[in-house]
Amino acid sequence: MAEKKSKRLMRHEVPEEITWNIADIFPNDEAWEQELKALEQDITEITQFKGKLGEGAEMLAACLQAVEAFYKRLLKVGNYASLQLSADGTSPDNQEKAARVSSLQAKVASELTFLESELLELPDDLVKTYLEDPALKSYIKYISDILETKPHRLSPETEAVLAALNEVHSAPYMIYQRSKAADMEFEPIKDQDGNELAMSFALYEDLYEQLPDTYLRREAAKSFEKTLKRYQNTFAGTYGTEVKKQVLLSKIRNYESVTDMLLQPQQVTREMYYNQLDIIQKELAPHMRRYAQLKKEQLGLEQMMFCDLKAQIDPDNDPKISFEEARGLILDALRILGDEYLEIIDQALHNRWIDLADNVGKSTGAFCATVFGVHPFILMTWTDNMRSAFTLVHELGHAGHFALAEKYNNLLNLRPSTYLVEAPSTMNELLLGNHILSQSDNVNMKRWVIMQYLGTYYHNFVTHLLEGEYQRRVYDAAESGRGITANLLNQLKGDVLSDFWGDAVEIDDLARLTWMRQP
Repeated sequence: MAEKKSKRLMRHEVPEEITWNIADIFPNDEAWEQELKALEQDITEITQFKGKLGEGAEMLAACLQAVEAFYKRLLKVGNYASLQLSADGTSPDNQEKAARVSSLQAKVASELTFLESELLELPDDLVKTYLEDPALKSYIKYISDILETKPHRLSPETEAVLAALNEVHSAPYMIYQRSKAADMEFEPIKDQDGNELAMSFALYEDLYEQLPDTYLRREAAKSFEKTLKRYQNTFAGTYGTEVKKQVLLSKIRNYESVTDMLLQPQQVTREMYYNQLDIIQKELAPHMRRYAQLKKEQLGLEQMMFCDLKAQIDPDNDPKISFEEARGLILDALRILGDEYLEIIDQALHNRWIDLADNVGKSTGAFCATVFGVHPFILMTWTDNMRSAFTLVHELGHAGHFALAEKYNNLLNLRPSTYLVEAPSTMNELLLGNHILSQSDNVNMKRWVIMQYLGTYYHNFVTHLLEGEYQRRVYDAAESGRGITANLLNQLKGDVLSDFWGDAVEIDDLARLTWMRQP
């Protein structure tokens, strides 16, 4: 049952023990301020190499070492600000910190464009010699990735100007996140007994959307839809600006399409990506329609609405678990991965690497941010059920992955393709589920775990890939010259969902507005 409260906590009212400890990054704002100002001055430690990258492999290696050292410091400064903003986007102080970091990042990006420009201007035979030099062994992937962008590189002057505009370029995402965290308010809802319940973006996605109680689930959906409708034109304007920016940049950089530009860093072809989207639409859709029909029967519904798709099918089977209980369960489940990995997870669970609260202004959903040289930080909303435990173990998968990646790689080689990044976290969900299945004799618990597996599959192969199909149609519309409006986005999202679900699911206004849920 949902918690009976009508007022969400403000950030300062949240018990400290369920918040993350950002003092692990900087002990206080004064130390952060000092480092921010120092970085503004210390950028010369890198710019001193400008015009010298053709002087030898050791010179380039020294430059990259300086870049790596500088970026480690910059990431700490940036994460200190961004984590606070994620915890409370309503705070003017947090907003100011984030804005100052964004300005510094734009300045740094502009100042450092010389590195890629000079590297791409070097003769091919010299670059080949560089790549064979032991001094650059640990940077080969980083250099190779830069070399692959050569056909799309602009003049050094133009690259510097574009980099200087990074803060402006990121404005649509900033506006979306800030509006979502600080401005969007949802009307409280009432259950059938008249009890008033708090409502928020996070509570809808993490709690109400899964409730087996159809009345309460649909009441929450009505409140959710009402607020989304109020913001649809604002969000369409910001998203439309982002799409137009991407389309323009893809043309300036001589890509065949914006999709080609976005996929290049992932080392994935457009043909491969589109093939996946096509297969999901054609081959998975019939099975998911049968799934929706079965769920409709299990829930006893006359009509299957879009807001019913994630509802639990066992009204009396919603396993509860406290955070303290989940810690032990997760550690037991992940023990198979070895002592080195388990030590990381144990520290995360006991040393306040995780923010569990639901408060006004907190970002929705869940994420893991790795602060190089410190440790990962996890944001989520804990709701005392087993689903929260699976969300937590998923994010711990990211934490373990990047903690080990940091230990055995340099910063410039750290990040994998987006195509691979969800594998360790999804594996953790499967390990937790398998552990529960092997340890429990409770038939209802086993059934719940199997349904959770289906939910994980649904999230990865239905939700995300339908978002990809929607994005493909948005880019096609933008590249053909159509204006990106709320009406168009609602239409495109509705069309994607209707094509996939057919007559099995009623695609209503809330379903058409779900493009607003994903940043």
